[in-house]
Amino acid sequence: MHVIPPPPWVSDTTTLYFCLCVCILFIAREMIIRSLRFKMVAIGKCSSIYRTSPEFDFQEPSWGKLGLLKLPACNYGGKSFGEVKTSFVAPLRAIEASRTSQVNGKAENFQRSGCDSYDDLPTNDCNGFSGKSRPQMSTIGNSTNIVWHKCSVEKCDREELLEQRGCVIWVTGLSGSGKSSLACALSRGLHARGKLTYILDGDNLRHGLNRDLSFRAEDRAENIRRTGEVAKLFADAGVICIASLISPYRKERDACRALLAEGDFIEVFMDVPLHVCEARDPKGLYKLARAGKIKGFTGIDDPYEPPLTSEIVLHQNQGLCDSPNDLADTVILYLDKKGYLKE
Repeated sequence: MHVIPPPPWVSDTTTLYFCLCVCILFIAREMIIRSLRFKMVAIGKCSSIYRTSPEFDFQEPSWGKLGLLKLPACNYGGKSFGEVKTSFVAPLRAIEASRTSQVNGKAENFQRSGCDSYDDLPTNDCNGFSGKSRPQMSTIGNSTNIVWHKCSVEKCDREELLEQRGCVIWVTGLSGSGKSSLACALSRGLHARGKLTYILDGDNLRHGLNRDLSFRAEDRAENIRRTGEVAKLFADAGVICIASLISPYRKERDACRALLAEGDFIEVFMDVPLHVCEARDPKGLYKLARAGKIKGFTGIDDPYEPPLTSEIVLHQNQGLCDSPNDLADTVILYLDKKGYLKE
């Protein structure tokens, strides 16, 4: 039998190349089909999050399970949102995490694309909301359409980190009663015990935050309100905030107390008589007020309403004033007894 010899262009190398091309074409076909399963969506500030298209939701080929590598699709604040995987050069896949949102006291399930499965994460810790669930809008004062954004790191976590309880020590009294001196001595004493404090002094605040306010009645009320709100933020941060202001009216002081949880507002009344404060007159203000150069000065032509239920009242000791350090020790003893200083 006569055998026809193969053409001269056919060789073992050609056969190998032919087989390799067939394999490449097969792999390319699989990649194209699988890539159609994914859609890229933008959520919040993350623009590289991929979502699976349900119409292409078929089973993975067995070879796709080899050599899995997880890659972040979006990185925000040090956390990866939208975990994806690759096998060789396979397309990206995103993870959709189901979350339960508490809206108006009613739990509703909704999908948040691209969030890791942190079960303890609050609803709005991840950027973006699905169309099925919307945050509750509020109107506060002159502000409309605002939403409270809750974070998973709360006051108790910061207090544990600082090993102390955040609170506000509100020091009130006449000008010259020793409020600022007590605040500084108290801050030094707590600092020596490794506690974090911050002082909000009335005059210091008028150098910046409250520089636009005068000493008219309405501005003095706003001065106290702003200070109370800032003090509240410090307490929420876990800091022991020492607010030192004349704050002559009970109404404004009580409003600041109402901003905080029960027990976190500690009122310290510097119970020093007017004649003692006027004799000291460290800033020369009483002299100017008596001369009529300052109008509406507390204790002279404007009233001071002493607290009725202060947590701490610091009196004169037999006509003599204790040193600021001695007075600070009294406050520190109270804080220690009430558990604000975790050792």
